[in-house]
Amino acid sequence: MRPLRIGVIGSWSGPYAGGGRQFDAGMAVWLAAHNQHIAGRPVELLRRDVPGSAPEQARRHAQDLVESERVELLAGLDFSSNAYAVGNVATQAKLPLVVMNAASSGITARCPFAVRVSFTIGQVALPLARWALQQGLRNVCTVVADYASGVDAESAFVSGITAGGGQVGAMLRVPLSTLDYSAYMLRLRELKPQAVFFFLPSGQMPATFLKFWRDRGMADTGIRLLATGDATDDHYLEGIGELADGLVTSHHYSFAHDSAANRRFTGIFENEYGSHLRPGYFAVAAHDALAAVDAAMSSPAARGNATGERLVDAFRGLKLDSPRGPVEIDAHTRDIVQTVYIRRVERRDGRWVNREFERFERVRDPGV
Repeated sequence: MRPLRIGVIGSWSGPYAGGGRQFDAGMAVWLAAHNQHIAGRPVELLRRDVPGSAPEQARRHAQDLVESERVELLAGLDFSSNAYAVGNVATQAKLPLVVMNAASSGITARCPFAVRVSFTIGQVALPLARWALQQGLRNVCTVVADYASGVDAESAFVSGITAGGGQVGAMLRVPLSTLDYSAYMLRLRELKPQAVFFFLPSGQMPATFLKFWRDRGMADTGIRLLATGDATDDHYLEGIGELADGLVTSHHYSFAHDSAANRRFTGIFENEYGSHLRPGYFAVAAHDALAAVDAAMSSPAARGNATGERLVDAFRGLKLDSPRGPVEIDAHTRDIVQTVYIRRVERRDGRWVNREFERFERVRDPGV
């Protein structure tokens, strides 16, 4: 049987290498449970390392995977800038591109061969704004990193607050190189909003922001702090748990999600990697990417070893029982439809977790 060759582009070196490891682990868990086969075919994963946002490098790797390695699908993509570049290659080659993280709203609209199994920033930020209004938090400020995803988060959260009659006292944008948040803390003290929403790229920036929040005594002001789940990604939550204690976030996956599918997923994950590596949202999206490829290639729509547009069409309307809960690929947009959870960081059984306590079901990307 001819192997199914999938080109996977992500970060396996540099400051974002944890994302590549999570991609690997999530795919390995799915393959281990399915005898290393997709739709009856053995699988070859051809990885290409693009450490961080480097669209030209991502494009070159994609071109090589298509022309020299003859892959049948492209996948991965942790940064949206890289996804747009690879999307151009996928469109020219007429190959499906399965997006396992990149969260800019425009990716599937720009690339007719892209299918997203992750999330969008707006998809998780807007429900948090609605939840905040339900709690009576009508006077807010935002602090976001000054790049595309930060602006997406700001736009979605602000639109949700203002649509519900709330007010936004200030929208503060932070350079990605920021190490000192003192001036921002001072400004927020002066404004005295009921809540502050922040979005900073997953990794060191949220931890630094939370440390300044604690050290400047911001919790004592009574201001509520809200964020998307990028700030408390499960795979590094143990390292920042105390700083994030009580933080309310919105996201589509938690290691602590209570379902049979997630217990199977986390159980296999822990057997394979031990307790030192916990699955985060990168891992669950990589797992679901292979599940979606298997379902699409096994479907009646893909009968006869479908490729190109026919295979992309086979993804439309797919429904999966994911470890995060029920997910669906929108038949029109090829984007993910899923439950968004409101969570609180808590210590449970000696481990820091994002405990889900409220949900918004069948959420679509509001940017489409």
